[in-house]
Amino acid sequence: MMEEGPYKYIRDGNGKVSRVIRIGTRKSQLARIQTDSVADKLKELYPDVHLEIVAMSTTGDKILDTALSKIGEKSLFTKELENALEKNEVDLVVHSLKDLPTTLPPGFTIGAVLKRENPHDAVVLHPKHAGKTLDTLPENSVIGTSSLRRAAQLKKRFPHLDFKDIRGNLNTRLKKLDDKNDFSAIILAAAGLRRMGWEDRISQILGPEDCMYAVGQGALAVEVRARDADILEMVSVLHDPDTVLRCIAERAFLKRLEGGCSVPVAVHTQVKDCQLYLTGAVYSLDGSESLKETMQTSIAAESEAVQKVDEQVQRVGVTAAKIPGDAQDRAEKLGADLADLLLGKGAKEILTVARQLNDAR
Repeated sequence: MMEEGPYKYIRDGNGKVSRVIRIGTRKSQLARIQTDSVADKLKELYPDVHLEIVAMSTTGDKILDTALSKIGEKSLFTKELENALEKNEVDLVVHSLKDLPTTLPPGFTIGAVLKRENPHDAVVLHPKHAGKTLDTLPENSVIGTSSLRRAAQLKKRFPHLDFKDIRGNLNTRLKKLDDKNDFSAIILAAAGLRRMGWEDRISQILGPEDCMYAVGQGALAVEVRARDADILEMVSVLHDPDTVLRCIAERAFLKRLEGGCSVPVAVHTQVKDCQLYLTGAVYSLDGSESLKETMQTSIAAESEAVQKVDEQVQRVGVTAAKIPGDAQDRAEKLGADLADLLLGKGAKEILTVARQLNDAR
């Protein structure tokens, strides 16, 4: 093993030298599975590169007794990983995109957004309720979710149910559901359950009419040092163009609303016939007040002449040099425009009250 400047190299038995790329990840089983899936893709594309996975605990993993929305730290699951990135202890970090704030600390960028898994939320029932849905669960059944966004939408849609906080990683939450009688069901992201191989536990997938998803939900992001041109180039092939444009629009929407973990903001996006559709909504904590609108924009590429993309441009934290810049600009504008439309109708007031009530809980 050799260290040269910030980089690490390895020499194999034949004297061949290859660079070691260190990938940082959270320690949870899901984070490891997600990181391994990215490492496998990179191995396939770059067989000569030597990959090393570095696992670490984050603040969000350590504070397990408090609702996420109460902790008030935007970079709950990302800070320790970014510190390691900054100190050159790792070269890239794999995150769930929905954990990454819409403004990244200086010097970092999202170098890849991978093809999105199913972004919707899923209902996982206590075994004794097998075969039921949220509609058919008995009156006052307790549903576990630590997400204000899920609770706000579902309270309004299923007034006969009772919603309570549940924290912990996927394994912990499923154990809390199955081993105790505290919860009739819990709501989790379908993507995480599928990546863990637990599809068989999904009793119901919630469509947009029941529950719209979180910004970036279901997509994996690779965060890198913005100045690391070679690593940026290397991971950029992982970008999925449709997912990138959808997530730029979603993140721009959230950024303009100044939303984070502690406010109920939800989205739904679709790419169809070169049009990007974005539906966005804000809710009061109990879901009684809401604002929801849909807008669309064309993402068809313009003539080749205009295709020069400025490598240095970040859009809501994302660098995607291989995707037409004009399409990215329109996606970002779509998100900001939709947020402005909702702000013009009183979104700020709804979110301010939601934030105050949540802080007072």
